[in-house]
Parts: sequence; structure tokens; C-alpha cells
Amino acid sequence: MRTLDDRLGISDEELRRKQLLAAPTLPVEEPLLADRPDHRIERLPSDRLDPDNPWGFKLQPPELLYDRGELKNLSISRGTLTEEDRYKINEHIIHTIRMLSALPFPRHMKDVPELAGGHHETLIGTGYPKGLKKEEMSDVARMMAIADIFEALTAADRPYKPMKTLSQALKIMTFMRKDQHIDPELFALFIRSGVYKRYAEQFLRPEQIDAVDEEALLAG
Repeated sequence: MRTLDDRLGISDEELRRKQLLAAPTLPVEEPLLADRPDHRIERLPSDRLDPDNPWGFKLQPPELLYDRGELKNLSISRGTLTEEDRYKINEHIIHTIRMLSALPFPRHMKDVPELAGGHHETLIGTGYPKGLKKEEMSDVARMMAIADIFEALTAADRPYKPMKTLSQALKIMTFMRKDQHIDPELFALFIRSGVYKRYAEQFLRPEQIDAVDEEALLAG
């Protein structure tokens, strides 16, 4: 039973959404949790991607910008993100490519948008934002994917996850190699060249630098 007006003390945007429905006469009996129309935040036409967009993006946005439905959010079966939340996270790479593509890079830097924007692609077309396959990516773009993943796994400044040790990070990357998320030949080069060690010595904390069985990683 609700006896207080739920339209008091809220933002103009929240009030606009609540005004989509007539205000009930108080007191009113209503469920404790619900998916209401005012939970649905519409996506503007300008936020949608044309299938024939000039960048070749295939990452299509969900219908809504956000869905604050209480039942929907409590029904997430894995993790904590809705479809809308996941898109908002993935959308950063679209902004990266669009921004960099608009800059007048000199000729020797013309590939910067591809290199900066391709590290979420996979070898089999299941990545984003373009759904590229191995043969559609340059060697350097595939190298960047390995570097980006390794840095993300070992970073000590991510508030949403603990940092990984060298052996933990590289083990995780072997699973990504198996799933064809990263190039197996370039990953082998990453191990054999010892570049991961040089990075660790310069940027990782001492407690992260543990023993690595390179042969086991390469044989997996």
C-alpha cells in the first residue's frame, strides 16, 4: 500500500516518464516490484545505427536506451548487465572509431582507427563492432587485441575486478586462443619473444610476477 506521491522530489526526466500514465488516487495498492512504463527509457533516432553506415558497424543497439524494470533486472540469469547495459559498454569502440576516423592523420598513421578500434574483434566474426574475421584484420590489429587483453587482465587499477598474476593472465588467454578470440601464432610469438616479461618488469607489481610455464602454454 503506497500512501505517498512518488512524483515528488524526482528529476524532470523521471517526471516526464511517469506522466505517461495517469497518477493513481492515493492510497493505492501496488506490487512491491514491477516493470513499469516509466522504467523504459527510449533510444533516440540519432542513437541508432544505419545498417549501411560508412564505418561498417554491425553492432546494432537494443530498442531501449535503458530498461530500469525491477523484475527484468532481478531476472538476469548471468552477471549483472541487461542487454542495454552491455551495449552501453560495447559502444565505446564505436565512438573510438568514429572520432579517430574524423581526424586528419598523416599518411603513415592512417591505420590508427583500425588499430585502436579492432581489439574486440575475433578471428571468426563473433566480435564487435564490425564482426570481422581473421583475413579482414591486419597483423598489427590482431597484435593489438593480444596486448589489450593482457593489459586488461593484469591491470591493478580496475575497480570491478582483481588484478591477475602473469600465470593467471596467460592461462586465461590460452582459453581465448582456443575459442579463436586471439591469433594463436601471434600469441605464441608473444610468449616466445618474452615481451610479456619485459612489460611485467616495467608495469606490474612484484606480487604479480610469478613463474610461467611457457611450454605448457604453447602446447595447450
